[in-house]
Amino acid sequence: MTKGPEAFRTISEAADELNVPQHVLRFWETKFNFIRPMKRAGGRRFYRPSDIAVLHGVRRLLHDEGYTIKGIQRLCREQGVRRLVAAGQGEAAAGPAAQPGAAAHADLTDAGREQLTEMLHELEDAKRRLDAILKR
Repeated sequence: MTKGPEAFRTISEAADELNVPQHVLRFWETKFNFIRPMKRAGGRRFYRPSDIAVLHGVRRLLHDEGYTIKGIQRLCREQGVRRLVAAGQGEAAAGPAAQPGAAAHADLTDAGREQLTEMLHELEDAKRRLDAILKR
């Protein structure tokens, strides 16, 4: 028997619907103060349909559009939770002004990608050297 669209969802049902692990939903609760599922005795979470709509938006912006946690926090602060719900329903992101660099990877040239890869290797090398110093 399936639940109706207005039924509350447990964390496992919400996680299944969003295709993310349960611990991700718990983590998002700590980072986004607008994610507040109902909690019953014993701390069991129940997500309302409106919570699920917001979570769809958060998931899409993080996973599909390249937003950072801080970017989503800023977007919500500037445009409200309705913007997140709209994103979850498939509306296009607000663009690079709302999330600087979110679409920049699409314009990256081969030379730019190579330069970034080289910088990454240099940073990894520096980290290895620092780790070795700290072990002494």
